[in-house]
Amino acid sequence: MQKPVVVCLDLEGVLVPEIWINVARKTGIDELKITTREMPDYDQLMKQRLGILDRRGVKIAQIQDVIAEMGPLEGATAFLDWLRERSQVIILSDTFYQFAQPLMRLLGYPTLFCNQLDIDPGGRIVNYHMRMQNPKKRAVASLKALNFFTMAAGDSYNDLGMLGEADKGFFFRPPDHLPKEFPAFPVSQTYGELQEWFLKVGCFSA
Repeated sequence: MQKPVVVCLDLEGVLVPEIWINVARKTGIDELKITTREMPDYDQLMKQRLGILDRRGVKIAQIQDVIAEMGPLEGATAFLDWLRERSQVIILSDTFYQFAQPLMRLLGYPTLFCNQLDIDPGGRIVNYHMRMQNPKKRAVASLKALNFFTMAAGDSYNDLGMLGEADKGFFFRPPDHLPKEFPAFPVSQTYGELQEWFLKVGCFSA
């Protein structure tokens, strides 16, 4: 019997622009341009980010204003519609629900697994909470245990666990150094290329 398919996608860099890079551009704080594409240790990265926000007095409302002006990457909505006609789709992201809601509306409210922020009454972001350790990898492992065929696509160090755990994992527009470090994952630069990979190895039809 053919297994049903679940596709797991990273959010930032795959379907929407990098939130922190846009915040950096709007605020002029270049230190915030560092993402999981460059820094593998997510806890270190988030502590660094929260420290910068605190020192510079940037609060949640300013970040949400930046996000409200963002939209999906060109072609992302059509790609997601194409994919949802053929399989179940789950967005596995290390972003936060307090950031993601406007973007989810523009993408048609796909299922999103991500994390939470602690925000004080004055709007200062005081802490962050991961839903669990290695959430992307463990989500894919759980789907496999439920007898789904899993495919995944991401662009950063924090996607490696998800890509490695999936039955088939792919890089989508990664920085040049990642495929050199992890050559096992095929690389796609366009949604059309990623669709071709999914059709080739997935259990659904064109």
